[in-house]
Amino acid sequence: MLHAKRYRTERGQDDVRFECGSIPVVSDHQSRLLIGMITDRDLCCRVLAHGLDGKSTSIQEFITYNPAICRDGENLEKCERLMQEHQVRRIPVVDKENHVIGIVAQADLALKDKPERVHKTVAEISKTPRPSIMAA
Repeated sequence: MLHAKRYRTERGQDDVRFECGSIPVVSDHQSRLLIGMITDRDLCCRVLAHGLDGKSTSIQEFITYNPAICRDGENLEKCERLMQEHQVRRIPVVDKENHVIGIVAQADLALKDKPERVHKTVAEISKTPRPSIMAA
């Protein structure tokens, strides 16, 4: 987890050290109150693609706020459905006060779910979003 006031370079080092594609952002490490998520895609699309300086860009500029979450005690099917709907590979798990207590990853589904359901989830997550067409 990252504290909300960290910078991209520090986050990038955490990303490499933990070998993960997304990290929850919390208000502070003691409370673990979820603020949002940062993914490797966020770094590419919101920082690097816009030519921003990764060393000085605050993570607040590219956090995904209000991410999809699973609550403690919810079943795997709910988490799987959220992954499909939001096209994400990881969902933070929070307690009733929104404190981060874990993460469910796509890989966790592969270990616990039926192969055909895992296949469907991977297919839904991997779909290319359709570009929106504006009315003329």
